[in-house]
Amino acid sequence: MSRREQRKMKKNTKKKVIIMLVAVLLVIILLALIPVVWYGTSVSPMDRNNEEIVRLEIPMGTDSRGIATMLRENGLIRNENAFRIYVWLRGETTFQAGTYEFHRSMSLSEIVTALEGGIFHDPNNIQITFLEGINLWRMAREIEQQTNNTQDDVWELLANEEYIQGLIDRFWFLTEEIQNPELFYPLEGYLFPDTYSFRNEDVTVEEIFEAMLRRMDEVLSAYREEIEASTFSVHEMLSFAAVLETEGNSKEAATIISSIIYNRLAVNMSLGMDPTAFYAVRVHPSERDLRVSELNRYSPFNTRGPNMEGRLPVGPIATVSRNSIQATLRPADTNYLFFVSDRYGRLYFRETMAGHYEIIRQLQAEGLWYMPGAGN
Repeated sequence: MSRREQRKMKKNTKKKVIIMLVAVLLVIILLALIPVVWYGTSVSPMDRNNEEIVRLEIPMGTDSRGIATMLRENGLIRNENAFRIYVWLRGETTFQAGTYEFHRSMSLSEIVTALEGGIFHDPNNIQITFLEGINLWRMAREIEQQTNNTQDDVWELLANEEYIQGLIDRFWFLTEEIQNPELFYPLEGYLFPDTYSFRNEDVTVEEIFEAMLRRMDEVLSAYREEIEASTFSVHEMLSFAAVLETEGNSKEAATIISSIIYNRLAVNMSLGMDPTAFYAVRVHPSERDLRVSELNRYSPFNTRGPNMEGRLPVGPIATVSRNSIQATLRPADTNYLFFVSDRYGRLYFRETMAGHYEIIRQLQAEGLWYMPGAGN
């Protein structure tokens, strides 16, 4: 074979290799595009021109898998797996129970947004917002104002021992600790603060509590390993978190105050937190200042009172947010033992009693001193 023929053969071989490589590359690209195209198609509207209303009721407690099945069966999405992938990619998501009115021209994004925000088109649906840091007295008042229940309905349900025992049997985070007779109410601090949607004003107190406990289950389950690895029971952790909720005014402040509580407990020092004193005498800080006798009165809730050295309140004093739960489990690393707030809510932290009194004198001199428990 001549050199010319050899060069021609090599050239042809090289062309064949290149063609094969290009073909393989095209196949790889095609295979990679298949799931992209599938996903893109799956999240697009079923029928962009179809505005017909599809009425769908999402029962309380339905998880994302159940919702995906309901949406597919009603012709609102193409694929259940695509729905779950979308929800996973979107991140932490909580869906609201209720009656929705969808239409097939809605994209998956629009459907999920509606489910997250409890965006209903049923005029009978109601939404109730329970804020962080409120106690059951304020919660009962909110329920009375926005539903056909009375505050007495709330107290009667909380006093129902059979009902409470049934909840303990169902929810992992509820234990016999909530049956302590020293507590005012067994579910104080266990009802997660959020905005909830219900079918109408005839919603029962039991249904409201069910929704709030399920939400608390979701939140606490994310921290379950940390809670079980800590020195606290769930009840003690929520008691701690409730103090933070009523004392801390920012995410950073909560972690520092958390460290102060840990430091005080470690040296057998009273926590000395004003909100616990207010709760102990069932007075809201906005109502009036506490008398000295009230501040110094013993109560298993009052961490400013006698015989409370190195002790948490006997139970939670308010609803707790995710931030307070996290700050309880992940405190800042400090040596602080004291903190004080000025009249504008700014916090000042100190390691020693001398430093604490020094900042108080400075705030007094500057007209910034504020002491909510200074009444007589």
